[in-house]
Amino acid sequence: MAKPAMGFESVLNFFGRAPKKTVSEIEVAHRGATFRIALKRVATARRLTLRVRAATRDIVLTMPPRAGLRQAKEFAQNHAEWIAQRLARLPRRLPFEPGARIFLRDVEHLLLHCPDASERRGAVWLEQRESGPALCVGGDPAHFERRVADFLRREARRDLEKAVRRHASAVGRAPVALSLRDTSSRWGSCSAKGALNFSWRLIMAPPYVLDYLAAHETAHLRHHDHSAPFWSLTKSLCPRMEQAEAWLKAHGARLHRYGRRPEAAREREISAG
Repeated sequence: MAKPAMGFESVLNFFGRAPKKTVSEIEVAHRGATFRIALKRVATARRLTLRVRAATRDIVLTMPPRAGLRQAKEFAQNHAEWIAQRLARLPRRLPFEPGARIFLRDVEHLLLHCPDASERRGAVWLEQRESGPALCVGGDPAHFERRVADFLRREARRDLEKAVRRHASAVGRAPVALSLRDTSSRWGSCSAKGALNFSWRLIMAPPYVLDYLAAHETAHLRHHDHSAPFWSLTKSLCPRMEQAEAWLKAHGARLHRYGRRPEAAREREISAG
C-alpha cells in the first residue's frame, strides 16, 4: 500500500521546525504611549511604508514579501515620533450626543434629547428652533446615539434610492440591489453583478454631492470602468460633477468625524527610501 504524501507542514515538523506563525501586528512604545501597528505584506511592495489612516484611526505598515519582522519593528520604532504627530493631528471625534452639532444635507443641526415628548417616544424628528435647525430624539438617552445614526441612514437611503432611480431611468439599466455601508476608502461602488453600495455619510454632504455619487455608480452599470465614455455619461447625468468632486476633496474628510467610527478620506504616509 502506498504511503500518503507528506504535506509541507508535516515535512517541517518532521525536521523539527514548526511552521512560522504569521504575525499580523506589532507594538511600538513611544513617550509612554503604545502604538499598535497592523502589518500588511504586498507582493508588489518594494519598500516599507507607514500609513496613519485617519479613516479608522489606525496605523498600517506595508511590507515587501521578503522583509523581515525585525526590519519592520526597527522601521516603525524609528518613525514613532512621526506616528505620534500624525495621530495628534487627526480631527477630534464628534459622537452623536445631546448638544453636538452635525450636518444634514450640508445644513448644521443641533442634536437635542427631548424626553418629555411622550407622543414621540423613541422617535427622531426635525424642528426649526430660534437657535436654528435641530434634530430631536425622544425616549431613553441610552439609545440616543443609535437613533441618530439610524435616522441618518434612513434619510441617506431615501435620497440615494430616489437619485439612483432617476439616473437608472436615463441609463436604461437598473441595479440589482442598493446597500449602505460605513466605508473608509470610498464613497460608493458598483459590483460586477450590478449591486450599488454607498456610504451613508453622504447624507451629511450637499445634495449635489450625493447626487453625483449616485450618478457615478449608476453610470458603472453601463461602463464598468473609468473610460472616456463613462465620464461622458456621468457628466451628462450630473452636470455638477467637477464641483462635487472638488467638494469631496476639500471637505469629505469631515464627514467621517461623526459617530462611533470617525473617518477621513485621506491618508498620510512615509516610506523607507
